Amino acid sequence: MSNKSVTLEQVAAHAGVSPSTVSRILNGTAVVSDDKKQAVAEAIRTLGFVPNPVARGLAGGRTLSIGVVTQAIDSPFYGAALRGIEEQLGQAGYSPLFVSGHWNAAEEARCIEVLRSRRVDGIIVLTGRLSDAALRAVSRQLPVVVTGRSLKAPGLFSLNFDNQTGARLATEHLLSLGHRRIAFIGGDPLHPDALERERGYRAAFAAVGLPVDESLISAGAYHEESGREAVERLLDAGRRFTAIFSANDQMAFGAALALHRRGLRVPQDVSLVGFDDLAASSYTIPPLSSVHQPMQELGRLAATAMLDLLAGRKPGVAMPAPQLVSRESTAAA
Repeated sequence: MSNKSVTLEQVAAHAGVSPSTVSRILNGTAVVSDDKKQAVAEAIRTLGFVPNPVARGLAGGRTLSIGVVTQAIDSPFYGAALRGIEEQLGQAGYSPLFVSGHWNAAEEARCIEVLRSRRVDGIIVLTGRLSDAALRAVSRQLPVVVTGRSLKAPGLFSLNFDNQTGARLATEHLLSLGHRRIAFIGGDPLHPDALERERGYRAAFAAVGLPVDESLISAGAYHEESGREAVERLLDAGRRFTAIFSANDQMAFGAALALHRRGLRVPQDVSLVGFDDLAASSYTIPPLSSVHQPMQELGRLAATAMLDLLAGRKPGVAMPAPQLVSRESTAAA
């Protein structure tokens, strides 16, 4: 028999129970004997019945789907978070619907409207540029979990990483190695985390009573090419530095390429530290020192928080504290 033609009623007849009992067993709400559960499981296997999660969800007023607004599907940074979300939701019987906002508030708003038209049960927003007010407005309609900011509202939960402390750890590491002329490649100033990472860089200097050389700060845009360009600008301007702290690993990869093309070695001539600890950072030459930001764990935590909101519980999850992973891209000055 084709599993597409098998109905819940046929499963019930084969198992010798009522259709409502089969439905409750599939939804995990049945209080029945193990014998009945085994009979239903055997009927499902024998008939090849495939439960329809959408139909099951609609019966309970839900679609068992969660909208996820990321910024770039192909990003190694966000990709790890998406995997964590998918794994955690899947274990609970939910499916994610992924859309990309491309760091554009208008596009993110459009994505949310698309997801709402799909009747998702909740929305997870990975960072992004939607205003706090816009997110609060969405949370009045359905549960929202947002990362990359600290925000409170009914029906909304936020998860934020301590970017300032992480950046301070990276800069302190270089200072402890004797470096004083430490260049900083910043991220897009429209990103709150970029501002926090620059604050951490400055705080590390302040803590040891040293001034920041403003000429060693070069703007980037969180992608590899911008890191390369930032270092080239510093070198073309004749700036002297013995170390670089890059506000993310992708820009650090570009920075390493720029140094290589100018005949400078990492770490013999210039030490280099990144931020995020992407999987690829362990396999660069030399392996990159970086601040570990557990993006897959962030995804799992965001999904867990969403499931808590849907169950009427107050989420109790929080991001781990930042840690510096020291590898071979840093050395004493």
